[in-house]
Amino acid sequence: MSLHQAVNLAFLVAAVCFVLGLHFMNSPATARRGNQVSAAGMVLAVAAAFALVADGGAMTAGRWLVLLCGALVGAGVGLWAARSVLMTAMPQLVSLFNAVGGGAATMIALADYARNPQQGSGTALATVLDVIIGSVTFAGSLVAAAKLQGYASQPIRFAGSRLANLALAVVALASAVAVVARVESLPVLVVTLAAALGVGVLMVLPIGGADMPVVISLLNAFTGTAVAMAGFVLSNTILTVAGALVGASGTILTKLMADAMNRSVPAIMVGGFGTGAAGIEASGAGGGSVRSIEVDDAALQLAYAERVIVVPGYGLAAAQAQHELRALAAVLEERGVDVSYAIHPVAGRMPGHMNVLLAEANVPYDQLKEMEEVNPELPRADVALVVGANDVTNPAARRPGNAVSGMPILDVDQAKSVIVIKRSMASGYAGMDNELYTDPRTAMLFSDAKKGLAALTAATKALVG
Repeated sequence: MSLHQAVNLAFLVAAVCFVLGLHFMNSPATARRGNQVSAAGMVLAVAAAFALVADGGAMTAGRWLVLLCGALVGAGVGLWAARSVLMTAMPQLVSLFNAVGGGAATMIALADYARNPQQGSGTALATVLDVIIGSVTFAGSLVAAAKLQGYASQPIRFAGSRLANLALAVVALASAVAVVARVESLPVLVVTLAAALGVGVLMVLPIGGADMPVVISLLNAFTGTAVAMAGFVLSNTILTVAGALVGASGTILTKLMADAMNRSVPAIMVGGFGTGAAGIEASGAGGGSVRSIEVDDAALQLAYAERVIVVPGYGLAAAQAQHELRALAAVLEERGVDVSYAIHPVAGRMPGHMNVLLAEANVPYDQLKEMEEVNPELPRADVALVVGANDVTNPAARRPGNAVSGMPILDVDQAKSVIVIKRSMASGYAGMDNELYTDPRTAMLFSDAKKGLAALTAATKALVG
């Protein structure tokens, strides 16, 4: 078997690993195995690529040094980021990874065009698509990361912003058409790049924080598409396959996330309803009265319940309280309480945020219930324990004429009793009061999620001995 045949076989095995890994990620129970299989495929693909480069005969000692240093630095930064990032900052990290992927794909297209501007029409088309999609992804992902970090979570609009974005899109498309039409000029392609960067910035700036989970998923799909285009530019099968998988899965996930918010993707990209994490202070959601509860009383309700459904939200992630929640659930389970977790598709700040958070605390996968599965069970729950979730539990979504109208929600208000752990009455990303908080069956335990859950665990243990 020749080296090229061995490399192609390795690429094929790597592609199979990517497909299997993606399949395993379909379930929380097998998601870790999916990551491991995908990582093994990537290691194999990188090793095969190194072997292919070494066989080309064009590598000098200096080039090897640059290549190895780049690989080591990238691997080191990725390992450090993955191990040190807080769970609350994971969405920002995903956005940065999207930016890196889009930027790398763009640089591949630019470098290949600079080396050989006399490309055929098919390669030229892949090049301009790579530059446009990759640049939009790079700029848009950086803006999304900044919004998630809280630097600019409010929608940012200015007079003429949409016209400016449209003008930049026209410039990007016109210069791209010129490149495909065999105008062999690197500066023209750079104009395409600069205009696409502007489109990426102006596309994400007007989108509010509440829509960021959908935006992250969409930008992830863009990253995959850009990588697939880079594969066409280099005639590299594994890049094309990997990029196509990411692009297709990201597109499907984007559609599912948008459906979970009862919004179309175009409506989100035009400008979301989110107003940012700060929200507004509400003296009483919906104008009604708010009933507070002490820790001992809440512990009493939980300890003597038959069924408790926990509704986690971003407040749980922000307080890093997943382990305290698991400890409380363990105490309740020892008393024979049936504990499960209601997971809304857009709870948190990225797709699957709550699943990952709870998996980190070793919550059993079979206790995680998706919205469609858990909503029929909520009326039979003795207590619904809401920890830091806001908009995804707001009954106002069932009425027209407000910021969350039509958004599918968790039917927490149908439970026999509701306990909400929240630091204050501040609103969520939608910027409106949550009518759940003034429901007669709802009691507010005002506390940081970590401290509140720890206090509940201690009180429950003291209560039941």
